[in-house]
Amino acid sequence: MKQLIRSTFVFTFLLVSVSIANAQSAKLNDQEKEVMEVVFRLFEGMRQGDSSMVSSVFIEDVRMYTVFGPDRDNKFKVDNVDGFLKAVGTPHETVWDEPIWDYTVQIDGNLAHVWTKYAFYAGDKFSHCGVDDFQFVKTSDGWKVFSLADTRQYQDCDLPPKDQMERSL
Repeated sequence: MKQLIRSTFVFTFLLVSVSIANAQSAKLNDQEKEVMEVVFRLFEGMRQGDSSMVSSVFIEDVRMYTVFGPDRDNKFKVDNVDGFLKAVGTPHETVWDEPIWDYTVQIDGNLAHVWTKYAFYAGDKFSHCGVDDFQFVKTSDGWKVFSLADTRQYQDCDLPPKDQMERSL
């Protein structure tokens, strides 16, 4: 009897955990899902080290910005997408993984915005956390990122359990 109760508890716990992790994406409408698929394609390209996949999410003259936290003197940096694509595509031993959570999607016509919390890992090693701020335009090829800003904190990160971070819809 104890084994049955224990098994039922474990099954219920796993079911609830999976439901919580998928609850946010289930709330999205079809157009919001299209936008989030672009975000997840970018992160999948980073995981695979595939600069072509990453490049496919951007318009040609995308702007990229980083705002560092107080642990890095509150610096502001403008990045070149070419440097980012080269870094992604250059072979490296560790997988770059950037799971997200707690995101919002806003759309008005051909303009969209995604604000999401993220954590960045090089392999299994945590590097930093922050917020990604994506701006999208809908083109004849679908949604494309025209601006990407992020914040970076290297300490005092409040991360959820890894099973509550998302890597796809």
